Amino acid sequence: MTDRSPRYKIRRANQGDIGGMVNLLKLLFSLESDFSFDELAQQRGLEMMLGDTGVRCVMVAESLQQIIGMCSAQMLVSTAEGGIVALIEDVVVEETWREQGLGRELLSSIEAWAQEKGASRLQLLADRNNTPALAFYQKMNWKTTRLICLRKGGRSSA
Repeated sequence: MTDRSPRYKIRRANQGDIGGMVNLLKLLFSLESDFSFDELAQQRGLEMMLGDTGVRCVMVAESLQQIIGMCSAQMLVSTAEGGIVALIEDVVVEETWREQGLGRELLSSIEAWAQEKGASRLQLLADRNNTPALAFYQKMNWKTTRLICLRKGGRSSA
């Protein structure tokens, strides 16, 4: 755990953070038309993420014992890379804490974890209509690809 500012700290999430993270996912899914919020489903997913810390990681930002931001990653094998890559998800910061460097610090902390685990590439999906998020990722040197995301099955609102 490291203190990044007297106002908040970035640290690895634990079971006690699930309620705060579920609230953040509700905010995130309100911005993403492909997903609908389901508190129990999101809670189960977070419990699974926290259950295998060898290949999954969730980082949170905390201020005054409140979870104000989060970011998650899980390791995958890429045949294109011939090795391990990290899938980044759930990058979200409470609205009142945005534009203060918190998202950058969360993403940097999850990137450091992925590099420690040997990831040769980081990848994420972003809603094409979330222009503030796309601008943020561009500022963080993320590059768009020519690939598109396709899905079949699962929970969605689309």
